[in-house]
Amino acid sequence: MAIGTREHLATRLPTLKPQLNPAVNPFRLLRSLTLQHWLFFLVGFLAWTWDAFDFHTVTLTYSELSESFGEKPSKISVGVTLVLMFRPVGAAIFGIASDRFGRKWPFVINNVLLIVFELSTGFCNTYQQFLAVRALFGIAMGGIYGNAAATALEDCPEEARGLMSGIFQSGYPFGYLLATVFWEAFDEKTGHGWRPLFWFGAGPPALLIVFRLCLPETDAYDKRNISRNEKGTVRGAFAEFQLAVRMYWRRLLYLVLFMAGFNYMSHSTQDIVALMLENKYHFSSTRITQVIVVANIGAIVGGTLVGFSSQIFGRRLSIIVMCIIGVALLYPYTSTAGPGIFAVFFFEQFCVQGAWGIIPIHLIELSPTAFRTFVVGTSYQLGNLISSASNTIETTIGERYPLPSIERNGETVQRYDYSVVMRIFSACIFVYVIIITLLGPEELGRNMKDDDEDMSDENEGTHRGLQENASSGNWA
Repeated sequence: MAIGTREHLATRLPTLKPQLNPAVNPFRLLRSLTLQHWLFFLVGFLAWTWDAFDFHTVTLTYSELSESFGEKPSKISVGVTLVLMFRPVGAAIFGIASDRFGRKWPFVINNVLLIVFELSTGFCNTYQQFLAVRALFGIAMGGIYGNAAATALEDCPEEARGLMSGIFQSGYPFGYLLATVFWEAFDEKTGHGWRPLFWFGAGPPALLIVFRLCLPETDAYDKRNISRNEKGTVRGAFAEFQLAVRMYWRRLLYLVLFMAGFNYMSHSTQDIVALMLENKYHFSSTRITQVIVVANIGAIVGGTLVGFSSQIFGRRLSIIVMCIIGVALLYPYTSTAGPGIFAVFFFEQFCVQGAWGIIPIHLIELSPTAFRTFVVGTSYQLGNLISSASNTIETTIGERYPLPSIERNGETVQRYDYSVVMRIFSACIFVYVIIITLLGPEELGRNMKDDDEDMSDENEGTHRGLQENASSGNWA
C-alpha cells in the first residue's frame, strides 16, 4: 500500500539527514567505467552539449536578431519561448520511440531534424519565418535530453552515477560556453551577421549521427527488451504510453512540477544575461564573452563536484544547499559591473548548475525502468513548457523600467533595468525549488535494470499481463 500523504510529509525533514555514504576516490570511479560505458557516455554528453549550443544561439544574438527583423528584444524572445513550448511534443514522440524501438534510431532521426531546422533558421528573412522555424526546431530539440541521459547513464556502475551525472549535466554550460566563443568568433567578422552561427550549429549533429551508428543498444535497454520477442510496433508503443501514464501519473506530475522549477531557475539566471550586460552596462561582445565563459566554467565545476557529492550526502540535500547559496548571491550577480563580476558569475552558476548536476541521475532513479526515456524526457520538457515564458516575462517587465538612453554609433539606444526583474524573479524560483525538493522523493542507489522494482502491488498484474502479451507478439 502506498504511503499516505501525511506519513510522507512527516518523513521529509528526517530523510534529509545525509547517509554519508563512503566517499570513493573519483579517479577510481572514472576507471571503473569500461570502454563501452565511456562511448555511450560520450555520445550522450556531446548530444546534450550541442542541444545547449543550439538553444543559446538565439539567446546570445537577441540584439542582432532584433535589428535584422525590426522587432524589440521582447519579440525576439518569443522565438525562445516557442522552442520551449514545443519541446514536450518532441520529448513524448522520441521518448516513446526510444523506449519501444531502441535508443539508436530515434537518436539518429532526431539529429537529422536538428540539422534541417538549424540550417533553416540561418536562412530566415522575416520575423514570421523565424518563429515558424524555431517552433519546429523545438520539437526536434525536445527529443534529445531523455535519450541522451539514458544512453549516457543507465549502464554506469552504481557508485559512479553521481559523478557521471554531474559531468553529463555540465554538457549544458559547456554548450553555452561554446556558443559564446563561436558567437564572438563570427560576430561582425563575416558579411552575414548572426547567420553563420546557426549554419555552423548544423554541422556537429552529422558527426553525432555517425558516432551513434557505430554503437549498439545499451545493456539496460537490451535486458528489458528480451521479454518482448518481437520488433517494436507503433501499436505496441502506444500501448506502452497508455500504461506509463495510467500507472505513473502521480510520479510524472511531481517530476513535471519539479522540473518546471529547475528550468525556471536556469532560464531566469541565464537567458537575458548577455542582453542585460550589453544594454544596461554597455559591455562589448568581447567583454560579454569573457563574463559568460567564466560563468560557464563555474557551472561545469559546480555540476561535476556537486553531482559527485550527491552520491555521499544525498540528492535532495545537495540541491537544497545549492539553492540557498544561489539565492544569497543573486543581488551581486545582477548588480555588479566591475572586476568582481567574474567571481560572482562563477559562483552563481556554480550553484545553479551544481543543483542541475544532480538532475540527470535523480530523474533516472525516480523513473520506471520500462518507460525511462519517456518519463525523463517528458517531465524535463513539460517543465520547460511551463517555464517557456521566462525570458519573455523578464524582457517584457524589464522594459517597464527604462534607464536614461545613450548615443551609440550615432544612434539613440534605449536602456532598461533588466537586473531588477532577474533578481526578484529568480529569488522566487529558488525558494520554489527548495520547497518542492524538500517535499519530493529520493531513490539513491536504485537498481537500473530491474522492472520488478517499478511495479506497485496494485499494478503488478497489469504490467505482467502486458509483458505476457509482448512475449506472444501482441502489444495491443
